[in-house]
Amino acid sequence: MKVAVVGATGLVGSEMLTVLAERNFPVTELIPVASARSKGKEIDFKGKKYKVVTVDEAIALKPDVALFSAGGSTSTTYAPLFAEAGITVIDNSSAWRMDPSKKLIVPEVNADVLTADDKIIANPNCSTIQMVVVLKPLHEKYKIKRVVVSTYQSVTGTGVKAVQQLQDERAGIDGEKAYPYQIDLNVIPHIDVFQDNGYTKEEMKMIKETNKIMQDDSIKVTATTVRIPVMGGHSEAVNIEFENDFDLNEVREILAQSEGIVVVDDPTNLKYPMPKDAHGKDEVFVGRIRRDESQAKTLNLWIVADNLRKGAATNAVQVAEVLAKKGLI
Repeated sequence: MKVAVVGATGLVGSEMLTVLAERNFPVTELIPVASARSKGKEIDFKGKKYKVVTVDEAIALKPDVALFSAGGSTSTTYAPLFAEAGITVIDNSSAWRMDPSKKLIVPEVNADVLTADDKIIANPNCSTIQMVVVLKPLHEKYKIKRVVVSTYQSVTGTGVKAVQQLQDERAGIDGEKAYPYQIDLNVIPHIDVFQDNGYTKEEMKMIKETNKIMQDDSIKVTATTVRIPVMGGHSEAVNIEFENDFDLNEVREILAQSEGIVVVDDPTNLKYPMPKDAHGKDEVFVGRIRRDESQAKTLNLWIVADNLRKGAATNAVQVAEVLAKKGLI
């Protein structure tokens, strides 16, 4: 099928191309899309060269599906134009996530809600995706009451400019800054803009998106999101309070048998998930599985995933795979 990637020259867009190739998505024609200044630039995909086109040119080419990763303003402006032309959009920005008329999809969690009428489908926030993949099977078994999450997020989540800032600081170069403070040898408890309630937009995304994806507003979520000097993966310390009690071995078995999850939980041999081990992989890794001894029916977990893969590009491609399998595109 004809596949457009809007934002093909960016960090996530480039990763989308990689994931499409690796997963052998049935691309008969690739339409790489970027801003006017990138028009004509060549993109290599599976040994063939494709020229970057503008958004308007892409719509005229009538792709079957368009994967968007070009920022919220681009998505707000152009996703409806693609949809009006009958093209299914899977959007990686925050533009449509909380729109009540749009589906917010993590295939392992809620792919069953997709229909032929869904022409703009939202990809959730990267840190939300990896968390709900783990929460879903546990919620089905034990019913979650409350989640407390603290994140340890890679600079790749901010983009190329942030990666360059970290590299510059490590090389002793005074270059352009993506953050208000030094990130190397530092931790910044601030991702996205602060809201009136003292939380950041990133934290509120995790709270609201979790309820929408899990289709359960009774789950209480609170979050603290933190940027750390790491490239290639987000980590999360997650505390989950359940309605029903659990057995730790059963928890490990449920997670190990769940789609998209790899359990790495052997503290005796110092085995636990780390971002460097998740880098370049599509699965969500979970470990440090232990009972919260301060409160009944409560579990502690450590969750790690590559934020550019499962947290963005892979999830979008997986949504497209579901649509293709259901005959919706």
